[in-house]
This record gives sequence, structure tokens and C-alpha cells, in this order.
Amino acid sequence: MREQSEALCFQTARQIAHLIATRQITSRAVTQYFLDRIARSSALNAFTVVFPEQALAAADAADSALDTGHSLSPLHGVPVAIKDNIEIANTLASAGSLSRLTAISSATSTVVQRLQAAGMVILGKTQMTEFAFGLSGQNPTRGTPWNPWDAKQQRAPGGSSSGAAVAVAAGLAPIAVGGDTGGSIRAPASLNHLVGFKPSSGLISVDGVVPLAPSLDVLGPIARDVDDAHALTAIMASPSTGTGLDIQSELASKLLPATPGTVFVLDQGAFPSALSMGTRRVWDQVLVNLHAAGWTLENWAPQAELDIGQLSECNSMIIAYEGYRQFGHLAHDPAQLLWKVVRHRILAGADISRDAYEHAIAQRAKAAEAFTRAIGLSGVLLMPVSGHGALPLDDEDTHHASIGQFSRAGNYLGTPAIALPAGFDEAQMPIGVQLLSPVSTDMHLLKIASAMAPSLLLDARKPALERWGL
Repeated sequence: MREQSEALCFQTARQIAHLIATRQITSRAVTQYFLDRIARSSALNAFTVVFPEQALAAADAADSALDTGHSLSPLHGVPVAIKDNIEIANTLASAGSLSRLTAISSATSTVVQRLQAAGMVILGKTQMTEFAFGLSGQNPTRGTPWNPWDAKQQRAPGGSSSGAAVAVAAGLAPIAVGGDTGGSIRAPASLNHLVGFKPSSGLISVDGVVPLAPSLDVLGPIARDVDDAHALTAIMASPSTGTGLDIQSELASKLLPATPGTVFVLDQGAFPSALSMGTRRVWDQVLVNLHAAGWTLENWAPQAELDIGQLSECNSMIIAYEGYRQFGHLAHDPAQLLWKVVRHRILAGADISRDAYEHAIAQRAKAAEAFTRAIGLSGVLLMPVSGHGALPLDDEDTHHASIGQFSRAGNYLGTPAIALPAGFDEAQMPIGVQLLSPVSTDMHLLKIASAMAPSLLLDARKPALERWGL
């Protein structure tokens, strides 16, 4: 057996899985490699807790299984990082808050059980916005992860799955599990030059996850490419519950990219926020590249009932209302060391009437049906993730508001949505775009994204990590 670890930090999870499966390297050696990188990079503040002993034991078990000819999944033996609100029995699930530093989980979440059953190795838990309530990724109380794309100035890592994205971007983990209630997978993926996939609502169980807004919370992968995102989604996907969302077996099949076809492009007049100069340049180049690659781009101007900004506002109302019911008691307690911004966001939910909330909930299914009618069951919509790239941190956390204006519509509709890396702005910060498709068309969207990604990722640069000793 040849033990090799050259450039493992920037290999995809599937590439690493292949090395393990073909016995070119052991899962233990891979796991130790990433644990060593995590130990050297504390200044990035990507992790809240690391599980070295448990991870190495899981890696040994994965190697032993291969010795007897048993591979449990396409990602057998591959290390993974998980967001801090995902529970593992007898470990802390702080959900990014100092108010939960004594919250030891009594049970293990369904998604972690699925990862373990697939032979994956859990490295640790990653930093997040407090209670997942924000898209910039800032968390002054527990520490904001450092976006590795700027070694000189601390910029937003994207949230709320901030540490998950920084861990993958900096090569501390090959893949990670994040959560997306209003863009919280796609935002950090976009700001870190990664792929972030939000599955259809209900596809992946959130049992054993500290909630923000239970009717909206979704788990999904942050990865280096679409193939990795597909593989991890297939592992995490829940069996059919009789709701019509029965794509687990389809997800388990090999991802064969589609050929270029028609894609709807959100009309620029319908953008809910303006694009910065650098983001506009990337967006325009994306359209040129896709046209040159053979894609047919059809301009889509939504009707009033599908206004992206308005759908995002409805999603924000639900988050605020349900978030207050989850954490209002903490926000009202001045002794709790909550970040003032998150405290104010929670308390704002008290002002939302039950009638307004129930109306927003009731309209979700109607809006999703209208979206399907508008673009067709096989339709895919292309739009920005944000109006800009990662900006410097701001105390009031207002500078990244455009992310929510673009991303939360997908959460309200319950559709699958995927962020893809597309270029760099004038500050050399990553810019992504996103694709949405109708509810329960997750596999179709992944195929389209896989086919489209090569035409977008024309600049495959990696972040300079010397500052952190990596």
C-alpha cells in the first residue's frame, strides 16, 4: 500500500474516496492529514470542536471494513465536517451561541447516523452564525471564521454555515454538511468559491438539529464540485414519507450530466438588489460563457406573485416568527450573552402577527405551484446568489443584505437550489450564481448543474493559505 497525501487538501471527496477504495492510502492517513491541518489553522476559527480520537477510530473501522471487502458508500472512509447545530450524543451543540455552552446532546441526529452508516469520518463541528440567524457569517461572541480568500482583511465568510465553508475552502475538510433556512448553504459556498446545494424541503431529515425555523430548515452539502454534492446528498437523503418526495433511489444512481439545453435567466429588471460592478462583470461573462457552450438562455420576468424579492420577504417573516418562538425567552433575558444583532432579530419576531405568519405559510404551496407552472417541471432558473462578493465585516451586519434578497425565495418555495462558483470580483473575492428548479426535481437540477459547471469555473485558483501555516 502506498501512503500518499500530496495535495489531498484540494482533492474532491470522490477523489479521496477512490484513493481509499483502491488502497492507495488509508482512511486513517487521510483523517490524520486533515486533523493536522485543522490543528495548525486555529486562526481561521473554522471549528468549534474537533473529535480526533473518535475520528481516528471511525477511520480505522472504515479501513477494517475494506479489509473484509465491504464498502458502505461512495464516500466510504472520507472525512466530513458538520455544522455546530447538528447533534451528536454526549457532545456540545451550541448552535453558535454562548447561551448553549452547557447544551450537551442526549441523542445523535438522523443525518449523523446516516453519515456514520455510510462509513464516513466526522472530523468535528464547525462555527456558525448564532442560532443560524444571518447570512454574512459574523459571530462576535463565539468568533467569526476568517474567509481564506483575503489574508490581509477579515471579510464575511458567508453564513450561517460559515465554518463549514471555510473548512472546505481552506482544505481542512474535503466536504461538509451545512444548513439552509434562508440561503445559509449557498451564501458561504458562493463567498468561498464552492458548490452549495440546498435540497427540496423534506428530502433530508432535520431530526436532531437545533432549529431556527422548523418549517424552513434544510440540511445540505458544501463541496468542491457537483459530483461531491450529489454523493453526500444521496447519503443523507431520507426515505420517502409518502409526501411524493421519493427520489432517494434516484439520487443513489450515478450522476450523468445533462447536455446543454434551455435555461431560464432571471430578468435583470426583476433583480431584488443591484449588482456591484465586479459582480455584474461576472454575471455578464457567465451568460456569454453559457451561450458559447451551447446553452439556450431564455429571459424570465416573473409575474407579481413570483417576485423574487417579495418571496424572500415572506421567507424572512417566517424565520422571524418561528425564530422568536424558539429563542425569544433567551433574547428577553439580559443575562444571556447574545450578540446584539441576533438579539434584535429574534425580538423583531414578536411584532409579527399570527395572521400574517399563517398567511405566509399558506401561500407557500401556491407559490411553489405557480413557479412550476411558470418554468415547467423540467425548467431551471439561473440567477445571482448575491449582489456582491465578501465585504469587510460590519458591526451592524447590514452590508450583506442582498444575499437574503436573492436567496430566500428558494427556501420559501421549498425548491432545490444550488450555488456554483463563477468568478471573482474587483476585490478578487469569489462570486457565485445559483440555479433553482421545481420542488422534488433535485436530481434533474444536479444533472443540469454538473453539465453547466465547467462553463462557469474558468478560473480554478485556490486561496493563498501561507498566513495560516497551511
